[in-house]
Amino acid sequence: MFKGFSNSVIGASHEKRDMVCQDSSAFKVGSSYAIAVVADGHGSKKHFRSNMGSKFAVEATVETIERFYADTEKFEDNFPRNHKMIIQNIQKQIISCWNAKVAEHIRTTPVTVEEKSTFTPEEFEKIPVESYYGTTLVAAVTGSDYTFGFQIGDGSLVGVFEDGETEMLIDYEESNPANITSSICNSNAASMFDSFYVNNRKLLALFVSTDGLYTSFGSDKDFLDYHTIISGQLSESDSFEDAVVKNLRKRAHFGTEDDISLSCVYDYDLIRQKSDVLKKKIEENKK
Repeated sequence: MFKGFSNSVIGASHEKRDMVCQDSSAFKVGSSYAIAVVADGHGSKKHFRSNMGSKFAVEATVETIERFYADTEKFEDNFPRNHKMIIQNIQKQIISCWNAKVAEHIRTTPVTVEEKSTFTPEEFEKIPVESYYGTTLVAAVTGSDYTFGFQIGDGSLVGVFEDGETEMLIDYEESNPANITSSICNSNAASMFDSFYVNNRKLLALFVSTDGLYTSFGSDKDFLDYHTIISGQLSESDSFEDAVVKNLRKRAHFGTEDDISLSCVYDYDLIRQKSDVLKKKIEENKK
């Protein structure tokens, strides 16, 4: 039985500047699959509606993946053989759905005088509408005996497996060189995704997070240990969520002091069965 949680907290740097939280997060548990997704709106001047852009990216991802799972039996029969092509199609449809949401929002909520006030008319004229809403996106899906995910821009995907091993499923990358930001708002966004696919390996928990969480740790090891510890608490789902949110708020004052989003889906029954494995792994990590 899959369960999940998600939360977004504002970073200390944004609080100091009286900015809104630009992150968004969500999870979705279906009959035989579960989705975890986060998005981080860009903070630079021209992306002045990025908080809405991240919201639309999260919505577009959940809606798109739900459509692909409309016929679950057909999807699960076809996916292992054609996962590369299907993942690419999912990415393209997310971008299309996101652009449709952006177009509808700009139609019903035109740019205000205040939003334009920080630009010269010439500067504003050069900004593509999609850039107002620029955002990263990180998403992952776990099914019956496979897991896949993808991201555009920075952020992290972490899997905790039944043997207690915790791994980053896509290597974390800092911002791209030459100030080129991988973003869902880019005209070539479909070619900027990274993805992964894991088959025949039982997953206990699957986490996606925006870069504010990763940069709040001093090392990859500490970052991965954090996910192992959380996984060890997932069977206590009635009480642990408040503690995780409290910790995220604390972590939002470390590192880059950025907004933090964390979304997780997990196999509740398997977590309970493997509780001793997780406890042993946590103790090993402590030593």
